[in-house]
Amino acid sequence: MSDTLEFRTTLARYLKARIPFISIRTTERARVLDIFRDVAAGLNAPVYVHTLSQGTRELVNNRSANEDRSVVGAVDFASQQIAQRQNLSFILTEVADIEDDTAFSRQLQDTAMLAAEHGGCVAVITSKPVWGQLQRLGMSLTLSAPNEDEMLAIIQEQIGAYRDQFRIEWDAADERQAAAILAGISRIEAENIIATLLANGSITKADLGELMHAKDRIFADISGIERVQVRGAELNVGGLGGLRSWLDRERPLLTADLRERGIRPPRGVLLVGVPGCGKSLSAKAIAHNWNLPLYRLDLSTIHGQYLGQSEGRLKEALNTADHVAPCVLWIDEIEKGLAGAIGGGDGGTSTRLVGQFLYWLQEARSRVFVVATANDVSKLPPELLRRGRFDELFFVDLPTPAERKEIIDIYVQRGLKAPLADALSRELVDLSEGFAGSDLESAVREVVKEAYLFGDAQVSDELFRRAFQNVVPLSKTSPEQIESIRAWGRERAVPASGQAIGGVASTARARRAVLL
Repeated sequence: MSDTLEFRTTLARYLKARIPFISIRTTERARVLDIFRDVAAGLNAPVYVHTLSQGTRELVNNRSANEDRSVVGAVDFASQQIAQRQNLSFILTEVADIEDDTAFSRQLQDTAMLAAEHGGCVAVITSKPVWGQLQRLGMSLTLSAPNEDEMLAIIQEQIGAYRDQFRIEWDAADERQAAAILAGISRIEAENIIATLLANGSITKADLGELMHAKDRIFADISGIERVQVRGAELNVGGLGGLRSWLDRERPLLTADLRERGIRPPRGVLLVGVPGCGKSLSAKAIAHNWNLPLYRLDLSTIHGQYLGQSEGRLKEALNTADHVAPCVLWIDEIEKGLAGAIGGGDGGTSTRLVGQFLYWLQEARSRVFVVATANDVSKLPPELLRRGRFDELFFVDLPTPAERKEIIDIYVQRGLKAPLADALSRELVDLSEGFAGSDLESAVREVVKEAYLFGDAQVSDELFRRAFQNVVPLSKTSPEQIESIRAWGRERAVPASGQAIGGVASTARARRAVLL
């Protein structure tokens, strides 16, 4: 049974049972009213609906019943009618101030109690919680956004009438993929997106990619997470062959229909390791290569000064991520945002945030691929590292000689537009022993600056040598810290390069063999 059909069936039972108060949690008022009309047609009892623009009207035939457009006036009218007639139902679409014990909440409570005595029913459509004393007088329903099957029906309904008029290249598999992409938004939002595609006069295979961007534009101004613009020309990541192989295998699963198999879409990866070795760049590269929007969740901005404020902000941010799915959600240096979870230095706020985030990470079924990065693994709460939270835990080590050559070539080609001589390339690889990716970028950047200021003719082998010799990498300034990080990675993580960490044979579990 689909979510909408189950909602309709349950609503019909509540109305037939004359439940005196029904709260409906949703943001899709029009969709709820459509379902109400279908249900009301089979009931032998009048149903009225109140809106601020039209006052109170009969739901089925739209005849005016009360011109007072205020919500308080609508509740007064409902009370009078319920006291005089049997089996009346009233729907309030613009309620406010019912989360707490307010004067309006108590007025609504009195009306619901009157409805219980006369076989009446008061239903409210709201996206907020309802005061407990009021809610206990009745029942609660939630109308979720259309699921994939319902979204597929919406898509087929929208484009079916135009197949004889327009060039529509989508086949059944494309429609199913489009439904997976659009799942999580409302019916009217999906109809608007499809109508926009139809306005071009055709629907092509390439429009599947446009669906993601159109969906992204719906939530562009919603707070909680930050949209990151990805520039593909700057996203060549050297090395990390093991990570890239794993990602290539997981990519088709992100938008596939996996319900029959009983598994969820890929949830994400946790990248830990040496600072400056490409963890953050990898998040951007994943979004670019997968043609998905990239959002950044900054946990440091989540924390608020009032009790419960941080948890509320995190919930809002994660809900936003669910709505914009499929997408990549990047959480940079996650250990800093959860620093108080170990030691409890913030009154338990970080511990509660960890619990809320882990629950979402494990239970949510939206197509959000999380890329979390961390430098200081000692500050990560142990429960974050448990198998099953992220799909995989990768360790990003200092680049190997082959990887250093690849990274140097990327930055040289980008800045100087010309390859290095083989002999110089080998020499720079030897000079850069212990360099992180950021160190290699810094060294090449100095050469590119000289080329820009004084001309490409001034670039020489000696200039490259000086630039590389002037860089003092972290592996030399803090060797104990780097070795500690590497020792942790050997025991607990899969090498992102596909090779042994630090040149030492690893004792990690055999599951890493899938990357080689």
